[in-house]
Amino acid sequence: MAQASDRIQIKRALISVSDKSGIESLAKVLHRAGVQIISTGGTRKVLEQAGIPVIEISEVTHNPEAFGGRMKTISFQIESALLFDREKDAQEAAKLGIEPIDMVVCNLYPFERVKNKGVDFDTLIENIDIGGPTMVRAAAKNFKYVAVVTDPQDYPEIVRELQENDGALSYETRFKLMRKAFNLTADYDAMIATTMDETAGELSVRLAFDQAKILRYGENSHQQAFFLRQRKTPLSLYDLQALHGKELSYNNIVDLYSALDAVRDFKQTACAIIKHNNPCGLAVGQDQRTVFEKAWAGDPVSAFGSVIAFNTKVGRHTVEFLHLDAEDKSQRKFVEIVAAPDFEQDALDYLFLHKNLRVVRFDPNHLQSSMEYRVLAGAMLAQTPDRKLLEKTEIVTERKMELEPELLEFGLIAVRQLKSNAIAVVRKNGDDLQLLGMGCGQPNRVNSTHLALERSVQNLRNEFNGDEQALQDYIKRELAKAVLISDAFFPFPDNVEIAANYGIKTIVQPGGSIRDKSVIKRCDELGVAMIFIGLRHFKH
Repeated sequence: MAQASDRIQIKRALISVSDKSGIESLAKVLHRAGVQIISTGGTRKVLEQAGIPVIEISEVTHNPEAFGGRMKTISFQIESALLFDREKDAQEAAKLGIEPIDMVVCNLYPFERVKNKGVDFDTLIENIDIGGPTMVRAAAKNFKYVAVVTDPQDYPEIVRELQENDGALSYETRFKLMRKAFNLTADYDAMIATTMDETAGELSVRLAFDQAKILRYGENSHQQAFFLRQRKTPLSLYDLQALHGKELSYNNIVDLYSALDAVRDFKQTACAIIKHNNPCGLAVGQDQRTVFEKAWAGDPVSAFGSVIAFNTKVGRHTVEFLHLDAEDKSQRKFVEIVAAPDFEQDALDYLFLHKNLRVVRFDPNHLQSSMEYRVLAGAMLAQTPDRKLLEKTEIVTERKMELEPELLEFGLIAVRQLKSNAIAVVRKNGDDLQLLGMGCGQPNRVNSTHLALERSVQNLRNEFNGDEQALQDYIKRELAKAVLISDAFFPFPDNVEIAANYGIKTIVQPGGSIRDKSVIKRCDELGVAMIFIGLRHFKH
């Protein structure tokens, strides 16, 4: 609690706001506290209509408002009243006839809102505030003696403090308001600057983040890490609700983003199981428990210590698949995080049985971003997100086939989530769609193809009960029905030969290689259907 000596008495306030919400209530409290209120233009009219006595700003500046309102507050008298040091400069201020202003309540012309309406350039220019930022910066610089209020959402707390302290505000409050004010003017000027560059046909980017949380460490224990929220963004992963378990780590948050992103575009119930930023399991269907089981079956070994995300509200029957209450601890499935838009209470009760299991509430649909950024040693890359799945579906081989649109969409979303070079083998499993096997992050596509198909064979072995010959027949039938999807074109026929050797009959790839004809020719020789989609999905 601040000492009384740290407080300043608010005796004189200047109020000039574009957003007038809540201003009457604040001004009434100031008036009842005996504060003299100075105001301008439209703000003055609002306050006077509310019966609050106001001094027109021209009585202080001794100048009229001019140039269509461009000149109102900028003056020697106003800026001096805000800026002078109340101890060192008191005598000089008195000699100059400068009476101190102890509070500025100001928010700025709505430049961004007006810009988003698509107004003409001249209208945009008229919504660049000059006097407001000047007052705000002056008051913020002299926060030791002046309170600067820029956000209507702060009014209730300021009112409370004024009422509790007989019209005074603490140093702590003034310091907090000062920081908020400088962030406001920084963001405001950044928006204007980038808009003017945009008007000139040039791209410039200014990003601001705050509310930094210190994480235990980064990707490795010797690295320091932080989690910050982008200023002014309406929805952010930062806003996730951690309902239970240990603190989220740097790697947890990276994997959590990938898990949520993997399920966000599905209309049916989806489950993604992420390990080291790649889906080792992904499934879509109607029944949530079944979808979870099929996602887990995509790679049960890698699912150990994974991050799991759902796109629908999670019920208890679903999470009981983890066997957290099994007497035999070896039956309990260890995962780092379970995330979903929401949870049934009995599902939470069950998940909370594991004291360290992180349970996160976050809606994947809130992962909306118009640009993606990557900072690289004093430089930055920027790109639009990879949301479009395909340009076409062109069967380029002699072998024709009908590929269900839902399976194609599922497969493209799956391969889009994998680090390149990426291969996804997907299938329809009953009424559900399942990632049967994947290979990714390899320096060549041949390795990824081998990994994806070996994983697929192993998963088929895991799910089959029968003798060896029946197993081989089953694997052959299932791979013949599966679809192999590549994130980029095949530069050589070798991947086709590998896939055909495993029994794959359908391959989807972007096309566009100078050797497309030789690849297609090899597909025809091996009886494999190939579809070109005209769009690649690299993820580095």
